Amino acid sequence: QVQLVESGGGLVQAGGSLRLSCAVEAIRFSRNAVSWYRQAPGKQRELVAIISRTGVTEYSESVKGRFTISRDTTKTTVYLQMDNLKPEDTAIYYCYAGLTSGQGTQVTVSE
Repeated sequence: QVQLVESGGGLVQAGGSLRLSCAVEAIRFSRNAVSWYRQAPGKQRELVAIISRTGVTEYSESVKGRFTISRDTTKTTVYLQMDNLKPEDTAIYYCYAGLTSGQGTQVTVSE
């Protein structure tokens, strides 16, 4: 059974927007905070944003003011709205519910 499925990645020009989706298995959604991490080539995986079970959100300094994490409890899905994208946002983005992650989705931002 698939536990988390990310989608919505792609290629976009700098200044553009993308919205990532993470469909979470219902029981994991109800029991865990959900977070987005990213990993660029040659770099460590880093936390981008997190939303708690009560809807409290936190962001890394590098994306604060540009990215918005949200969730739809009826669909057990978490979203990451990414605006004003920069080339340095290029990475594979992973969704985590607790310690479980999906396969990731590639985001590429061109100059």
